[in-house]
Amino acid sequence: MKSATPFVALLRGVNVGGNNMVSMASLKTSFEKLGFDDVATYINSGNVLFKAREADARKLERRIEAMLSKQHQLGCKVIVRSLAEMAKLVKSLPPTWTGDSRWRYNVIFLHHSIDSENLLKDLGPKTEIEDVVYRPGTLLWSAQVSEITRTTMLKLSARKTFQPCSAATTSGCCGKH
Repeated sequence: MKSATPFVALLRGVNVGGNNMVSMASLKTSFEKLGFDDVATYINSGNVLFKAREADARKLERRIEAMLSKQHQLGCKVIVRSLAEMAKLVKSLPPTWTGDSRWRYNVIFLHHSIDSENLLKDLGPKTEIEDVVYRPGTLLWSAQVSEITRTTMLKLSARKTFQPCSAATTSGCCGKH
């Protein structure tokens, strides 16, 4: 029997600003009904940890998106990453991500439909106040807190190209310990 792989599903725009609301208990039950094991939700974020025998993240994304549409009337994009992918990402964080409280650090997970290093060409970050690094499936963005309102990345979610993304933000600590 094939062993189960640990994954995280990042649900874009769920439970944000009173929109696309779904209870985490209901979401957990829905994932279990899909046949996933060890399902756990993280706060009210729409992030779900689970194990699956299917190893193809794109297939899992499609299954989860279909379930969300049918059971919860949510048309959101889902980004699935394996534990191995997340561990590799953490090891690849830029050496400048030191936990300096004068900087904000963001991990922007890209849906496979837009995953390309070419995205950097279209962003045009203001290099004097922000830095953007591409990793497969991810953009790593850091910016000076004092200049955050002037950054290119602040309005990233308003750009149509970046609608199928999900971001995690840390202030002052990058979690690279």
